[in-house]
Amino acid sequence: MKLLKSTLAMAMAVGVSAPAFANDTITVEDIPKIKSVLQTAISPDGEQVAFTRSLPRELYKDENGLNYSELYVIDDEGVERPFITGKVNIKSISWSADAKQVYFLAKLGDDKFTALYQIPVDGGQAQKVMALKGRAIASYQLSPNGDQVALLAMPAKDKSEKELKKLGFMAEVYELGLDNKQLHLVDLAPADKPLDPEAISIDGYVSDMNYSADGKKLLVKTQPTALIDDKYMKSQWHLFDLDSKQITLSFKTEGKLGAAELSHDGRYVAILGADDKHDPATGRLYLADTETGEINEWLPDFMGHISDFEWSNKRNTLNFVAQVSPESFIGQIKVGSNKYKKLVKEGKFIAGSLSISDSDKTLALSANSAKHPNEVYMVRGSKATRLSDSNPWLNDKRFAKQEALTFKARDGVEIGGVLVYPLDYEEGKTYPLIMAVHGGPESHDKNGWVTSYSDPGQMGAARGYAVFYPNYRGSTGKGVEYSKLGQNDYAGKEFDDLVDMKQHLVDMGLVDTKRVGITGGSYGGYASAWGATKLTEHFAASVMFVGVTNQLSKFGTTDISNEMHLVHARSYPWDKWQWYLERSPIYWAGQSKTPLLIMHGKDDPRVHPAQSMELYRYMKVQGKDVRLVYYPGEGHGNRKVAAQYDYSLRLMRWMDNYLMAGNKEMPEFKIDHAAKLKAVKDAQKED
Repeated sequence: MKLLKSTLAMAMAVGVSAPAFANDTITVEDIPKIKSVLQTAISPDGEQVAFTRSLPRELYKDENGLNYSELYVIDDEGVERPFITGKVNIKSISWSADAKQVYFLAKLGDDKFTALYQIPVDGGQAQKVMALKGRAIASYQLSPNGDQVALLAMPAKDKSEKELKKLGFMAEVYELGLDNKQLHLVDLAPADKPLDPEAISIDGYVSDMNYSADGKKLLVKTQPTALIDDKYMKSQWHLFDLDSKQITLSFKTEGKLGAAELSHDGRYVAILGADDKHDPATGRLYLADTETGEINEWLPDFMGHISDFEWSNKRNTLNFVAQVSPESFIGQIKVGSNKYKKLVKEGKFIAGSLSISDSDKTLALSANSAKHPNEVYMVRGSKATRLSDSNPWLNDKRFAKQEALTFKARDGVEIGGVLVYPLDYEEGKTYPLIMAVHGGPESHDKNGWVTSYSDPGQMGAARGYAVFYPNYRGSTGKGVEYSKLGQNDYAGKEFDDLVDMKQHLVDMGLVDTKRVGITGGSYGGYASAWGATKLTEHFAASVMFVGVTNQLSKFGTTDISNEMHLVHARSYPWDKWQWYLERSPIYWAGQSKTPLLIMHGKDDPRVHPAQSMELYRYMKVQGKDVRLVYYPGEGHGNRKVAAQYDYSLRLMRWMDNYLMAGNKEMPEFKIDHAAKLKAVKDAQKED
């Protein structure tokens, strides 16, 4: 233990967060290098899959920004061909009906705005199909016969706006004067110059669309305004006739709303929605009749959450992905029945979005497992085959044991989560624990890939930690009623579950009760702040990310206050002011004994950065161990590689300092990025 403490002290002194590990373990330096499949699209004949893969920016070399996204095509034997690679951002891929072209959105060459491109599958350069004058194409869908394309785009800015801004006229009227995204229908033919098509007259903000198989109708999704709260709580699907250019039918749903798709014969619409306006998530599957307008839940009382679906092309059968905490399966269900069969059962992978071949015989999807992030998979019948390998270097890494746990809370409610054991775990030995709490809370952690810049996962396990991802009450994956269990009880039984989970791991003989840390983002950040204040006796260290600290001011500074009221609080602050205050970490700051590191994106619209400032100030003036780190240019979670890497270093250094080294003082606040930059430049000179 003395040697470990000494090594940690030296590592922290130079700004890194752990001693050097063998090359066969996952380290904090590996996290920024991880690639992942982002989108998959199967060819009409089912023989190939087009997909995009993230390309991480190189630390200390590339300019600040998001990861790049490259285009590849892979066949059913796993033979991969690069199409557009390097420092590009390819998105929204789809195949032409004849399978000769792959379409995508990108800004290439001298493009000022995102345009629609195509690239031949048999070889050749990407060709710009069309661009819009003075604005970007936000999304598109090709008509089934390939003659037309539906585009969504924001209206072009008035030229005078830029000039007035230079003259100082920049007053903003908050949440008013917002532009609506518009629908355009354009003939699919290469255009020599940017187009300025007339927008289709539809009230509100158009956020999504979907062609019918015969190309005569569109499903169109709208919301009253561009506000995110309207997207969450006031969206609606409509049936739009392309000949008359009129909405002919609107589907009456309540609450949150996800994707929708017409069956091949156009008679039915599958809709992903909510049980009611108080349902926190879009996990209910509905079937609507386009002739009668009637809509009914297709899988009533399903004890999980549907996350994606795709109609078959030859018959009225729906293929779907179900998330059943903490696993997933691919199912299939026929119109006229509410019984489904499983094509791929739980335990194979954690499934993402589906696409289907014209013959219905082949499905493609992205999926991850405990040992790899998202990769391309193909499903034929009940056989699922992994095709891609985005990170071959992971094959040489040792992985810690990972498993799902289920047990009872103190009041008998079933809770559980995903446990990653320390690498080289020895039975009978106790270990420090990092509890990584998911946000939402309308979410759940799955028994798949659990390692990222803010989630220690296998990287934490390699350092000697047990890492636990708790699915506390209010999490998804167990049906609607379970996901509502935390409503009208902020930080109540839902966070008591965290203590019960900790105790369960201690009772297993795995965890040292005095060396438990807690971390999480958003609602998980709220849990981390609560763990550092109200539940301080249970946690020896806490790292809060974009978290809630004052429920009174949170309501007045967020962009989702309506959603908060309907699916979380079920009341307003003025209904019970003192209760809201007492469910706020700032109220309990005075009793805190837990060292707290707070990190927050400086441009966060969801949880205002002032939430972090409040708790920081409440704790600092009382002499508590607290530190606040802001990330300029980041929002509700870090998206750029440098900010993500810096976050990882600080997270693990904080935990190492208190849980591994047993220090009483806060670690150094600086990260010596200058030394790292110099080392990279010196290495480049040597090369």
